[in-house]
Parts: sequence; C-alpha cells; structure tokens
Amino acid sequence: MRLFAAIHSMCLNEVHLGIGSNMGDRATNVRKGLRCLREQSFEFKTSNLYETIPKGFNSQPMFVNAVCKFWTNLDPFQLLHQIKKIERELDRTRVFINAPRTLDIDILFYGDMVIDLDILTIPHPEIANRLFVLVPLSEISPALTHPLLGKPIEQLLIQSRKVNMGIESIFPLLMNE
Repeated sequence: MRLFAAIHSMCLNEVHLGIGSNMGDRATNVRKGLRCLREQSFEFKTSNLYETIPKGFNSQPMFVNAVCKFWTNLDPFQLLHQIKKIERELDRTRVFINAPRTLDIDILFYGDMVIDLDILTIPHPEIANRLFVLVPLSEISPALTHPLLGKPIEQLLIQSRKVNMGIESIFPLLMNE
C-alpha cells in the first residue's frame, strides 16, 4: 500500500477547477463539463451547484457554478489545453472579457504550484474575492491552503463574506447527483 501511495504522489497532481455557465441550460452545461473532466481524471469530487450573480459585466444572465477536485497526470499546460478543448466542444465562444458563455472552466489550484505567465496564472488571482468560488471550494476542500496567501480556504471564505456582504449573492441550486 505504501508503494502505491508513493507512486501515486509522484505521478499525479491534485487539481481544483472552477466551472460555470450562464447560457442555455446552465446546469446541464456544467454537468457536461464535469463529465468530460471526470473521464480524464482520478478520484474526482464535485461540489454542489450554486446560482450566482455575474461579476464584471453585470448585464447578463445569472451563472450556475461549481468546483471540482481530482488527481491528474497532465502538467498544468496540458490541463489548460484539455480545458480549452472541452469548452470548445460545448460551444464556448469568447466575444469579450466576462461575456456570457456556455461554459467557463478555470484552474484554481494545481497542487501548491505557483505560475505567473500571460497564458496561465496559478493559483487563479481572484479566488479570495469570489464567493462563487470560495463557497463550493470550501465544501470540498475547506482546509486547502492558498499557496500565496498562506490561509485555508475556509478562512478566506469568512473574510470574503465580510467584505462582500450584500454585494455578491450565492444560492444553493441543486444537490449533486
């Protein structure tokens, strides 16, 4: 059993992704995206779905959001490539930044790795400011520590709720299947 654990930790990396949709059948779009991600991962876990008010460009439909975590043997750039492929398969088009979309998948964390490049930033730079990420993330990984901020997700959630009180709303939508 120890050998399996050692090999597992050497070859696989734990990843947390945020996923959302605000076009078409939003919950179905999110579930389809999660299904595609599950097919290429190990030990897959998903939060419940939440309905949230859009941030950035406000004149658009509400979102359905979730967070998932899993183990992968893909490096961060291969994972990003797979995410973009899944988004395209589910008809994602980017008209402008924060535009309505059928599916949006963000890499929140890739283990405790820190990457700051034009094409990829890990951890996602807005995690600590987004209840629609922190609430589902705290549901599946409350003790996960942000590698740059040095605080667990549950603590970031408490801080964000104080700051966002009355500004950002998040509503449990559907229980996981």
